[in-house]
Amino acid sequence: MRIVKTTAYARAGLLGNPSDGFFGKTLSATVKNFAARVVLYEWPELEIILSRQDRCQFERIEDLAEDVRLNGLYGGFRLVKATIKVFADYCCESDIPLTGENFSLRYETNIPRQVGLAGSSAIITAVVRALSEFYSVSISRETQANLILQTETQELGIDAGLQDRVCQVYEGLVYMDFDRDFMDRHGHGIYEVLDAEMLPPLYLAYRNDLSQVSELYHSGLRGRWERGDPEVHAAMKSFAGLAEQGRQALLEADHRKLAELFDQNFDIRQQLSLLDPRGVEMVQIARSLGVCAKYAGSGGSIVGIYRTEEQLAKLQKQFSESGCTLLRLLVA
Repeated sequence: MRIVKTTAYARAGLLGNPSDGFFGKTLSATVKNFAARVVLYEWPELEIILSRQDRCQFERIEDLAEDVRLNGLYGGFRLVKATIKVFADYCCESDIPLTGENFSLRYETNIPRQVGLAGSSAIITAVVRALSEFYSVSISRETQANLILQTETQELGIDAGLQDRVCQVYEGLVYMDFDRDFMDRHGHGIYEVLDAEMLPPLYLAYRNDLSQVSELYHSGLRGRWERGDPEVHAAMKSFAGLAEQGRQALLEADHRKLAELFDQNFDIRQQLSLLDPRGVEMVQIARSLGVCAKYAGSGGSIVGIYRTEEQLAKLQKQFSESGCTLLRLLVA
């Protein structure tokens, strides 16, 4: 029996987010600490096995309520089903014949749900990789990222940009330029994989009680952008500039400058829209200890630079007392 196993990692936006959906520039890294995994093998019928996170059986009504509070109403099943449909459509439109084998697909993830670490797109990425390997279909990385975004925006109605999908497809430390003219001509942005060894030590912190659906945040910005809101347009240019400066700071090993850019990224974001006070508190805790901090995604998690192991230990203690999880970020 042929068995295919694939993995896609969580993503932390380091600089420039959320300008990826607005023809900006971003710098992001895949997070080895968390991943979505897919196992696919030949089977008489096409079958999708629900993951533990998508369970439909509970001992008590309180357990169901707690599950919804932590994981939301939409689990991985709809992501998997939509991805298979988009993959099949792509192969049909590209005149790529698929063999007649069916498969059974299992998926699981330990990426914290709805805290801005791109858990949904990680599941989709892992499924695309599994289907491509199972059916021996070669798809360029640029196209893979576009298909993953298409799955979320067109099939599932999620307002999203390309950053997460590009970073998860390419993996590691990725600089992305979503120049509008280039994208109009080529159908994708300019993507550059940088040496992750250039990064200073990073931490990641999150809190599960701050779960929120990223599309709610992005859809609000989208509406303001489309109405020509000058504040939003100016902010997106500023975000893009921070990513560009961050790339240069890495090349010059200027970690002090990089930390300043992290803080600036969050400050602009805070001025742009009302943020959940619990997320702001996480940033304030880090800054109170002399450490930079910014949102890793749409909210619920933060990322920053620490200088010493002693500083990391202080961060872990303070965040633990505040009901948050903090860990050393490992770049995949």
